[in-house]
Amino acid sequence: MAKHQKPDPLQALITRCLDDFHQRRIQALSKLKLKDVLKRKNPYLYKAIGTQNAAEIVERVLSAHTSSSDETIFGDAVFEPVARVVSRGNVSPSEGVDVALETKDKYLAVSVKSGPNPYNSSQRRKQHEQFLALRSRVMKLKKHYDALLGYCYGQRCAEGTKSKIFRERGGQLFWAEITGDADFYLRLIKLMEERVIAKHRIEYKTAWEHALNRYVREFTTEFCNDDGSIDWEKLLIFNSSARPKDRHLLSPASSSKKP
Repeated sequence: MAKHQKPDPLQALITRCLDDFHQRRIQALSKLKLKDVLKRKNPYLYKAIGTQNAAEIVERVLSAHTSSSDETIFGDAVFEPVARVVSRGNVSPSEGVDVALETKDKYLAVSVKSGPNPYNSSQRRKQHEQFLALRSRVMKLKKHYDALLGYCYGQRCAEGTKSKIFRERGGQLFWAEITGDADFYLRLIKLMEERVIAKHRIEYKTAWEHALNRYVREFTTEFCNDDGSIDWEKLLIFNSSARPKDRHLLSPASSSKKP
């Protein structure tokens, strides 16, 4: 009689992380407020591309929002915990640093990001400041300080400079550095079991359809005419009209008028 195969701890970890990821996706969808999303979208664009019905505009809005939301949730629920476990690091107490790997004479601070383009210039500056603040504390411990900005997919490789105190590694290079395994990035995707993904896909599709129905009903009530056509002016007023506290700015300042 064949012995039972010993469970793979990494496989179990990835399955737990995927479970968490999909639960968070459904929770985010259930908590989403359509009007909050509509305030950040472009009504002119939707009309310009010929959007004609509530279902089409709502589906476009939801798809754009969830695509961005999924990236953030996946980073928090999958990439960060996996990186922490496989690197044998600890949760860092420092803001802007996700994993700390500390030895007797070295301190490696790792900020884990999903892809290679997570930042605008102000966010990169903030990350630099956070690494810099941690370096000041580590130096008091008389340890070599190394800061790594790691991207879990994509291709990125840059060394620290005088103006940028952290290194950058993306994709294979990042996973290889924290695991010592050049092929870990391939193992990670192979261990995402199809049966687990298929189960969650069915659950999410049901939640998506229910959300779509709710938001189409809300959009139709709020922003459609009696004949079912979209009331573009009402939608634009909701999206772009001046707030009461700003209405005084609608008139040119008296000081700017010519005598």
